[in-house]
Amino acid sequence: MALLGGEPFPDALVMWWNFVGRTHDEIVAAWHDWNGRTGRFAEVPGHDTRIPAPPMPEVRLTPRMRTA
Repeated sequence: MALLGGEPFPDALVMWWNFVGRTHDEIVAAWHDWNGRTGRFAEVPGHDTRIPAPPMPEVRLTPRMRTA
């Protein structure tokens, strides 16, 4: 179990699947790096299978500000 806390990010964020970024393009880059196994995301010892990210939605993802 982990507890994370701190000040909210001041920027609007884009969240999709397991990715968080500031722009649609950052999410697309993370998606390519995850599915392409570029080395950006480390392997987990003892787990040989990586769950592929689903296809990107056919819409442009937009940042949203925290509302609460």
